[in-house]
This record gives sequence, C-alpha cells and structure tokens, in this order.
Amino acid sequence: MRGKYSEELARAVLSFAHEHEGELFQEGRFLGFAGGFSAPGRGFDVVAVAVPEVAQLHKVQNPALTPATYAVFPAYSCEFAGNETLEEAEHRYLKMLSTADINRKPVPFLKMRFDNPRTGGGSTNPGRALAQEKILLQEIPKLENAPGGFVEFENRHGKVWRVEWDNGWFLGEESGAAARPVELAELLLFVRARLRD
Repeated sequence: MRGKYSEELARAVLSFAHEHEGELFQEGRFLGFAGGFSAPGRGFDVVAVAVPEVAQLHKVQNPALTPATYAVFPAYSCEFAGNETLEEAEHRYLKMLSTADINRKPVPFLKMRFDNPRTGGGSTNPGRALAQEKILLQEIPKLENAPGGFVEFENRHGKVWRVEWDNGWFLGEESGAAARPVELAELLLFVRARLRD
C-alpha cells in the first residue's frame, strides 16, 4: 500500500489473505477476492488479489520478481465480477481501482453501452465495455428528448438493464420483461443500488 499508510490495516489484510488463500487464489481468476473482511473505520468488505500478469509489480526495477509477485489489497465486493478477462482485470486494476488509496470509495464493476441521437454521443464498441459509474449517471439524464436513444448497463452479477426515452424514462431488463416508466430520481437511485448489489 502506497500513499497514506495504516500498519493496522496492512496487518489485517495480510492476515485475512493468509487465512483465505483458497478463496483468493481460485484458478482462472485474474482478480480474486474473499468476502467477510472488515477493519475498524474502513468500509472495505473483501480482500482482493491481482495475479502477477495483472499487477505487473517490479517490472521496471526487478522484472525477475514480477511473475512471482501478487498484489493483495482491501476492496469492496461490488468491484468484482469474478469472471473478468485478463484485459478487463488489467484495466480494472491498473486504471480504475486506486488500490493504494486506503480512503478510497467503491468503484463498482460496470459495463455499459449507449447511443444518444440527440447529443451524438454513444459507444464505439460492439458490446458493453467497462465504464465508470459517473459516466452512466451522466448519460441517463441526457436521454431526455432523445427518442430512440438508450443506455444499457450490466452489474457484477451479469444482470443487464436498459434505459430508454419515450416521452419519459423507461427501464427494462434484458430478460425481456416489459419496460416500465420511471421518474429520473428513482431511476438514478435504482442504478446506484444495482451497481452495489
């Protein structure tokens, strides 16, 4: 852990990691995590581990150590899907999660795609891509008066919802259930809650 440092938190994380090695180091996971963690004064609820090819520690100063060095850090359960690809795990760990910040807030796992004919904004990828929660929360209100526009988002459990504008906001599930009308304030609360499920 870099930056602000808490010896108490570091000890708690390492002790928990040692006790939960089986959960943390599941084969095929590039970002492992074990739930049930807590530390006084902190909101973290899991300890996570990034495998060497994701963490890339020591690659500049001592590259021989890189393949044997795992990064262990306190985290939030909403930050991990458990089936991240190597590319997704690298992006989450290296660019989205400030793992060295012991005072950080959760960065929920989120994939989204969108199209807004009114603003001209939209996704360039063919499917849903990793995104920050603030982008999702910014794009939903911009759908107002944009018929045909949509925002689609997926949480860590792989559940998908679609928001559309048709003289009001409509929310539907990928499962095919009919979209229901919803007020913007309620919709934004729903989105935040689903990303923290």
